[in-house]
Parts: sequence; structure tokens; C-alpha cells
Amino acid sequence: MTMAKPKAPRRTLESYSVKHMNKTIKAGDCVLMRPSDPSKPSYVAKIERIEADSRGANVKIHVRWYYRPEESIGGRRQFHGTKEVFLSDHFDVQSADSIEGKCIVHSFKSYTKLDAVGNDDFFCRFEYNSSTGAFNPDRVAVYCKCEMPYNPDELMVQCEGCSDW
Repeated sequence: MTMAKPKAPRRTLESYSVKHMNKTIKAGDCVLMRPSDPSKPSYVAKIERIEADSRGANVKIHVRWYYRPEESIGGRRQFHGTKEVFLSDHFDVQSADSIEGKCIVHSFKSYTKLDAVGNDDFFCRFEYNSSTGAFNPDRVAVYCKCEMPYNPDELMVQCEGCSDW
């Protein structure tokens, strides 16, 4: 009878240098993760914890996923911005090798104040419950009397809900 090898203790890393992108990541950072399907856009995730084995190898990151509107139960709606993501309650462990780059997930307010939106800029104004499809808060700032939420990609334009300005 062979005894199972005891599982090597894993340790938490303060930060980790991602070789292929020459950047250091730490808990709290947001990153773009390579999807298994190359036709899909990169996944956006927030790093909760970084772990390695006792030799400092086999680095895994504990992430909390951001969902894009199309990945949510309700799908993309008119008022969702092109760079909008929802902070989900979906946690996961991924290999650090699947990190494609760092990104910034801004608050809605700071996103609307950006002079220019880069490829790595996203914003979040909702938390999303991946099992029920519920959003928190379930109400957001609205800029029209018909109560369509505001899409930050569109400057004051005609409301798609009621054609008012």
C-alpha cells in the first residue's frame, strides 16, 4: 500500500512578476485573462490572492471575475457602455500563465472623467449575482424622465427609450 504524498504547502505571494508582459501583479489588481476560445474577448478579473508552491513555482491566482454584459443572464442592454463590466460573485483559481495584461476597472464616475479611454480601461457600476442574474444596485443614475440609465459612451444624445434629449 502506498501512502499518498502529503500536499505541499502553498504560500501566498505579495506580488508576482509576469515574465511575458514584464509587469508585476499583486492582490487588488485587475487583469485580462486569456479565454480558452480565441475568438472571445479577454476575460476581466480582479486578483484576490496569489499563491505558489514551496519552491515559488506553479503560481496560481485566485480571481473574482468581472462579467461583460453579453455574459450576464439579461444580455447586453441599450444603456450598457462598450467598456462596462459587472463585478460578479464568481470566484476561481487560474494559472498565472493565462494573464494577458493588466487593466484598470474604474468607477463609473472616474470613467466618465477620463480624457481618453484606452484598451485597458473598463468601468463597473454594478455587482452581478451569477446564479440569479440579479444586479446590485438595481437602480442606477438615470438621465431622462423615461428612466433609461445613462450610457457613458454617448454624450447627451437622444434617449433610445423615449426619443427625448
